Parts: sequence; C-alpha cells; structure tokens
Amino acid sequence: MTIQLKKRPTSFLLQANDLAGIKDSADSAGWHEFSVAGKIIGAGYLGVQNKGVGWLIPNAQQKPDATFFTNLFLEAIGKRKFLVRDAQTTAFRLFNGAGDGFGGLTIDYYGGYAVFSWYNETIANWKKEIIRGFKEAFASSFREELVGIVAKNRYQGAASESEILDGTIPEDVIVLENGLKYHVHLQDGWMTGIFLDQREVRKSLKEGLAKDCRVLNTFSYTGAFSVAAKVGGAKSTTSVDLAKRSLPLTKEQFEVNELDDSKEKMYAMGVFHFFDYAAKKKLNYDCIILDPPSFARNKKQTFSVAKNYNELIEASLKVMKKGLLICSTNASNISYGNFRKMIETTLKDQKQAYAIQEVFRLPADFPAPKEMPEENYLKVVVVSIL
Repeated sequence: MTIQLKKRPTSFLLQANDLAGIKDSADSAGWHEFSVAGKIIGAGYLGVQNKGVGWLIPNAQQKPDATFFTNLFLEAIGKRKFLVRDAQTTAFRLFNGAGDGFGGLTIDYYGGYAVFSWYNETIANWKKEIIRGFKEAFASSFREELVGIVAKNRYQGAASESEILDGTIPEDVIVLENGLKYHVHLQDGWMTGIFLDQREVRKSLKEGLAKDCRVLNTFSYTGAFSVAAKVGGAKSTTSVDLAKRSLPLTKEQFEVNELDDSKEKMYAMGVFHFFDYAAKKKLNYDCIILDPPSFARNKKQTFSVAKNYNELIEASLKVMKKGLLICSTNASNISYGNFRKMIETTLKDQKQAYAIQEVFRLPADFPAPKEMPEENYLKVVVVSIL
C-alpha cells in the first residue's frame, strides 16, 4: 500500500498531520511505501507510539525480513567493536533505533543477555523476524553465547511491561562497566537498574571527578553514580531517592564492588524534602548530582525539568559553599542550548560565581540522526561553583 504524505518530512518520525487521507493511522499499521505529490520517496511503517505514528526507514524498499535485520544488526554491532572487545565493559547499547537506521526499536546488551524495547505494536508484531536476524548477527560477532532475550513493551495497550522472548533470565545479573560491577534486574518492568547512556559520566566519577568530595546523589535510583564516585576517591556519598526500594538496590551496588557501605548515607525521601532537611541540619556537600526524571508526580507535587529544574539548582546552593554541580537531564523537548541557558540564568539570578567545567552528551553507542536533534537527548553539564 502506498500512503501519501502532505510534504516531505524533515524527520524520520512521522506525525499524524504528515499523513494525507488517513483518519486513523492505527487502522493502517504495517509496512508501506510513502509518496509526496505522487512520487515515491521511500518506505517504512505506521505504528502509533509516543510522539509519533510511524517511521520512514532509510534505504528500505520492501517489508524487512530476517536477512534485512541480520544485515542491519551486523552494521550496528560493527560500529561498536570497541565495546564488544572491551573486557572491562559488558553492558552497552547494541542498536539505537533511528540512529542505527530503524526507528521504534532499541537493543541493549547486558553480559550475555539482550533487552529489546518495542516502542510501538507494529514492530512488536515483527519480533520473530527481528529475533532471528539478531541471533544470526550476534553469533557472527560475539565470542560469548547469547543466553536470553527480554522484551520491554513500551507502547500503550501492551499486555505486560516486560516478557522473556528467548532462553532463561535470572532475577539478578552482574555486568561490568569500566571495570566496576553493577547489579541489573532485567525482568523488573521497563527499568533494569542502570541507565547505560550515563556511562561516560560514571567513568569520569570513577577516574576522580569528585575525588575528596562529599557527594550528594539526588534521584539516585540504584546508586550507580554514588558507587563510581566512591571508587574515584569521594570522601563520602549520600544517595537520595523517593522510592523505598532504592535503599536495598543501592546497598547491593556497593556490596558487589566490595565497598564498605556502613558510612555511606542513603535516604528514601523526596529530594526537595531532603534539601530542607540538610539545610536545617547544616549539612554541606562539595559535589551534588542532579539527574531528575523529565517529569514526575507524587501525591504532593509534580516536577518537570522545563518548569522546576531551576528550583533544584537553587536548593542545591543552600547546602553547597563551593564545589561541583553536575546538572543532568534526558528531556528530549529541551535543547542543550536551552538547558545550559537555564542553568546559567539560575546561577546568575542567585548571584553565584561559576564556571562550566565539562559537558557530556550521549556516548558513541547511542547515535542520533542529524535529522532528529531531539534524539540526542542527554545533556550533562558539570559546573564549578566558585
């Protein structure tokens, strides 16, 4: 079926208003050719997902089969040979959707296990061809055996968030990243216990970015930043996250790296509540990590990076005289320029002297197409508070 578009899209991700003559893109889910003014411009598929209704697939002329996916995955794995061969790192992204030529799908590798994320139902329905193609590519690229495959169903209406597609998946897997060990839980909903896109930031912490610092790690999740900072010579770490389960998960990250966590602080409370508590107790920190979710809601308040990140910075300054402020966000709707402007404007409003020390973006295994700058979503700005 050929579907007419109103004009040539500027992005590989199609929007509902790009389509001409289709009232409900869900009814046309599947593989199609796309045309503009009667001229075929390429092929792809329709499948409703967050922020879009389908994808243009570069260089694809017909519905992909297992061989197509084998070749696609071989090319992606080839670009990551430096990671495949790195004995000190066994967890990284193997395939990054549109950045590797096929939107709607990502594949992460965790030391013998693959985690597929389906972002729409159409691509989930092609799982047999995709898995077959992946196994072929994996077998010819890795020395290790592929033990199991897990799927994360990240589209509306999925029967479950997570499911085993192949092999057996233990509850707890230990992976390496830059020589450090991390527990991951591959069947635990959408999350696994570590955000792979922050690898370079953790590496910098491990190599001494926060050496001799009292580190406050907010929105700490499983404490991966805290562990990296401690190995890198931090005097102490304090990990704060609203979720109560963050406490045992953080403890196990310290324990697997044979670190004594008896003097490390861990709190299950809201971050703003903790800032009030720390100020009242006259606690001070030399390095504060701010890595909130793009949007969050609890019983008492909502938080969004666009509206409330400045409040985090302001609260941080109440418990920091000088040191490092590590400002991070994965909000794709905020450009790097706007995020940096937000940080600098807040510091200037607070009459705080500062200097931008370092900036991190997505690592090499998370490529983003130039046509989709929003896909380069990670922005980490390290600020020296003077």
